[in-house]
Amino acid sequence: MTSPLITQLQTRHGYPLLDADSYDHFVYGAETSVLFFCNDPVQFPESHDVAVILPELVKAFSGRLQAAVIDRSIERELQARFRFTGWPSLVFLRNGEYLGAITGIKDWREYRQETARILAAAPGQPPVFDLDKVCGAR
Repeated sequence: MTSPLITQLQTRHGYPLLDADSYDHFVYGAETSVLFFCNDPVQFPESHDVAVILPELVKAFSGRLQAAVIDRSIERELQARFRFTGWPSLVFLRNGEYLGAITGIKDWREYRQETARILAAAPGQPPVFDLDKVCGAR
């Protein structure tokens, strides 16, 4: 189930919804992209907050970012690739290569600072997490 705020990212702001067929074309065609992983907005209501923040973040970085929403059908696969541990997440790529991620909800200043830091970084590998430490051993 998609929320109206998530849908509005596509209809009002023109952000594509990326699935397995469109993902590569988008991320390798955009110099710097920001991918929005919202999962289920009912289960993760913070996704609504990020859906409001994302267009403002794109505006604040005046044309340096091309945004897209990740379809739920490929979220888990990409989560494993980019190794983020929570929802919602914004993943930043340059020419398809990993720059960094912002997970969860932050205040506006933190979003701007983190985005500036990420955009100044060289592409690299996503962080490696010990999932037992992050999620707690089960």
